[in-house]
Amino acid sequence: MLLFDARWRDLAADTGRWLLPGDCLLCHERDPADDLICPVCRSRWHRVPDPVCDRCGQPRDRDTSCRICQDWPAGLGSVRSAVWLDGAARRAVHLLKYEGWWRLATAMARPMVGLPPLGRGAVLVPVPLGRARERTRGYNQSAKLSVALARQARLAINANCLVRSRETPTQTRLTPDQRAANLRSAFRAVRPPAHAVLVDDVFTTGATLVSAAAALLAAGAERVSAVTFARAEPPLAAINRLV
Repeated sequence: MLLFDARWRDLAADTGRWLLPGDCLLCHERDPADDLICPVCRSRWHRVPDPVCDRCGQPRDRDTSCRICQDWPAGLGSVRSAVWLDGAARRAVHLLKYEGWWRLATAMARPMVGLPPLGRGAVLVPVPLGRARERTRGYNQSAKLSVALARQARLAINANCLVRSRETPTQTRLTPDQRAANLRSAFRAVRPPAHAVLVDDVFTTGATLVSAAAALLAAGAERVSAVTFARAEPPLAAINRLV
């Protein structure tokens, strides 16, 4: 039976490779193997550099106070992002969210594995989509990232303790204040883990994580952390890094 199962597993893997694109989804030149993105393109993802705010993970000078997380709920602690949302990373996020390439989650989870919130006792909690949006998209990109990250970091995952309590309009064109208002009371939690680590694709203003964390804390989580694949750069930070 074990030999039979192994043969079917190998056949499934070979079939999956045959169905995958022959070239990297980003550069369209190199062999991406099973990750869909080649090692060269992954190397072009820019890591978020130290020093960062101990709490929200935004790069800053050590002598200045951080204004991003000053109004966060007390139980929301360490939030970290793996790479900046620029160039190849932005294209990967777009492919994952809007073009059906959910298998990209495997490659995108790799740089997230060593992020500080992912310590012993952490349980991954994907940020849920509204039902209508998930039905249209066919899946929740944060759930796909969570599964890939749980497998690579050998962590537990709880995809059922947090749900959207109401549909919310897209955040793309909203200001930070509008994002916060849009997501207020947008989540509901039931029996969350003691240390819940929210997983999402992009950190922009933190409004989504703050609202989700508030629901988890209200439902009994002792502390909440978060990790994201990418972090959107404030305009000045992006300009300064290019000069």
